[in-house]
Amino acid sequence: MNYTVQRVLAAILLVMLLPLMTGIYLVLFITLRNNAIFGGIRLGWHKKEFTIWKFTTMRRWRPRRFKQYLDNNPEAMQEWKSSHKLENDPRLLKIGRIMRRFSMDELPQLWNVVTGEMALIGPRPIVEEENKRYGKYSTQLHSVKPGITGLWQVSGRNLLSYHRRIAINLYYVKNRSLKLDLWIIYKTFAAVLGGRGAY
Repeated sequence: MNYTVQRVLAAILLVMLLPLMTGIYLVLFITLRNNAIFGGIRLGWHKKEFTIWKFTTMRRWRPRRFKQYLDNNPEAMQEWKSSHKLENDPRLLKIGRIMRRFSMDELPQLWNVVTGEMALIGPRPIVEEENKRYGKYSTQLHSVKPGITGLWQVSGRNLLSYHRRIAINLYYVKNRSLKLDLWIIYKTFAAVLGGRGAY
């Protein structure tokens, strides 16, 4: 799907979902008494860094405290090394768990699409540390814009191994088409409503 079309669609969705996003922001602001939205650095198109926006779903921990938690929990350490995520992350807020289940934490990324840093559909955006795991496929996987949703997101999300995620994203890059994009959009609604593989 053409990037210009995706930017227009993102702008329309942003306006339509503004009341919901405002409500989420207020609930988080009252709960956290702090920033309800945070920005993280990701690698984008042609490996150019950009700030990705998300609703805050976790309490802030100092890096030392999180490292200590991983050191004291070998299973969590292994899970973090394997997928860079924790299914039972102790930093996660109760409301954050619900938001992640239905992907509501990613709604601010519509702004990233409007500004041209992301697409509605594409490979999952990653941090610099993860790029090492892409190996020889890094350049190819960054030849398209990262997306809010994509083939990986509708194929099991966090239930998949990291190598499987790379393979699925690579398949998308090689075979992307309007037909595939429309199929992904259709499957995204089912994946979000079902909450399967999200944490």
